Amino acid sequence: MWADTETDVDFLNYSEVAELIAEMIGDDTLLPMSLGVFGGWGIGKSSTLNLVESLLKEQGDAHLIVRFDAWLYQGFDDARAALMSVIANALAAAAPEGMKTKAGSLIKRVNKMRVLGLLVEGGAAAMGFPTFGAAGRLVEASGKALGAGLDDKDREDAGEDAEKLAEKAGKLLDPAKAPTEEITAFRAEFGEILTGLEKKLVVFIDNLDRCLPANSIQTLEAIRLFLFLPNTAFVVAADEDMIRHAVSQHFHDPDDRLVTDYLDKLIQVPVYVPRPGILEIRAYLTMLNAVRSGCGEDKIAALRTFLIEDLRHSWKDGDGYDVDKVMGLLGSNDPTLRNQIELGLRMAPTLAQSAKVNGNPRIVKRMMNVVRMRSSVAKRRTMNLDEAIIAKLALFERCVDGKAIQALQREIQTAEAGRSELFAKAEAAQTEGALRGLLPEALKPHLSVLRDWFGLPPKLAGVDLRPAVYLSRETVPMRLRGSTLSPSTLGAVEALLTTATIGSSVAQETAAGIDPSEAVAAMEAMIAEIRKNTEWSKGRNDVRGSVILARAWPDAATRLNQYLTSLTDKPKWLKALIKNDTWIELA
Repeated sequence: MWADTETDVDFLNYSEVAELIAEMIGDDTLLPMSLGVFGGWGIGKSSTLNLVESLLKEQGDAHLIVRFDAWLYQGFDDARAALMSVIANALAAAAPEGMKTKAGSLIKRVNKMRVLGLLVEGGAAAMGFPTFGAAGRLVEASGKALGAGLDDKDREDAGEDAEKLAEKAGKLLDPAKAPTEEITAFRAEFGEILTGLEKKLVVFIDNLDRCLPANSIQTLEAIRLFLFLPNTAFVVAADEDMIRHAVSQHFHDPDDRLVTDYLDKLIQVPVYVPRPGILEIRAYLTMLNAVRSGCGEDKIAALRTFLIEDLRHSWKDGDGYDVDKVMGLLGSNDPTLRNQIELGLRMAPTLAQSAKVNGNPRIVKRMMNVVRMRSSVAKRRTMNLDEAIIAKLALFERCVDGKAIQALQREIQTAEAGRSELFAKAEAAQTEGALRGLLPEALKPHLSVLRDWFGLPPKLAGVDLRPAVYLSRETVPMRLRGSTLSPSTLGAVEALLTTATIGSSVAQETAAGIDPSEAVAAMEAMIAEIRKNTEWSKGRNDVRGSVILARAWPDAATRLNQYLTSLTDKPKWLKALIKNDTWIELA
């Protein structure tokens, strides 16, 4: 198993991106700077930040590094005040003894703005300053001084008695001073402390794209407060599309130009984390297996160095290693490790090119964790199932949709002894057209993936795959074990239990195709499964499937009628579902 967390060890040659960022931060002529590290979920943005931080720390004590996780504060604090507070506290902690008083003053000033919700939502934002909520209306609303006559709207926005708020404000802030003057004073104190430290302030802002739109925008607005101050660099890791969506939501469907301009004005230098290709995924899978191999740390480090160098020169040399080279660097003859690494090398093209994976490192790691978990269960259940087979089935599940997974599992469950003839025929198919003709309808949309997947070792023809289906029950639960139903009816019941819509023509054809002599037994099996789930507050696929079966076979309808009428609490959605059926006696 591998931890699903960020790392500061490079498996994907992201260090090249990190080195570029660190170089820009080190260039005094580029500061102050705001830099965006852009990429989709799971692509490695946080790990890239970790690599940049490591590189900066290698340069000695020249930087004051601050990490801010925007998602951590969501729902607990105003995002703008939280960012200012984190930075102010970091400066105070690093300030020399002679500047402790000024650093303390900076923290107090942030607290003032947090308590009061100081800045006015409209005017301050227009001047380029962050804003701290509707309570700011009490500072400048309609030209009123703090403590002067406050109307009901003021009280509603403040969330407390206006006179008490005014009293609190009087203790914290000179009412004659405009909110923008407080901001100016904050910037001045901030700049003085930073100059006295003789360090560059580098703020890493992470997980911005996990936040709700309002929090994302608030954090970006707070960054503006620090822009154009000397010796500062803000590095923002985010999914660019998610941030643009947040801008769109915040400004209530603005035109595309405003959405684009907003982010472009805040982020001066965009850097994109590259999507891993086949070679990167090969190296990534190789390293995942290596770090769990038990080989010495020095051997694993040597392998990583070799793989990174191989990636850096792949533009001219191509792929320069195979499983023998890897095993040699690790100094291992372990056949299990060899098989794992070889399988990873073979799986890499599908993982890199599949639209469902798209080379995403986090998805790859999660899939490999699934393989290891299933392998562990297989050992405890004394299943004679090779990990390569488990990995191949997990790869299939990761690269196709739910209907395709159900179709393949139905092929296995309905086959004699779990050995579907489909595998033998598909693995022997010579052309893409021949393969298409063999596939069930649910698999045909994934022909481009399956063309390579069927050819991927190990071959599955003649293999009893029922244990593999059992292990994948968290994807599509394997029900009805020990049932006396024929394989074809068993497969039909499995399909009906997952019926998404009552009007499904496929489900209706499936129900109609059941052997008449097994219709009642099939309904009994479905009812047994329905009883296992006590959740009736919303529509259920298994109930829809049972209704479709009842409409196909009157004897089965009688049995379903008996069960449904026995329910003590019949939900409205159920009554609506069967209101036009004559076989039901539901009151």
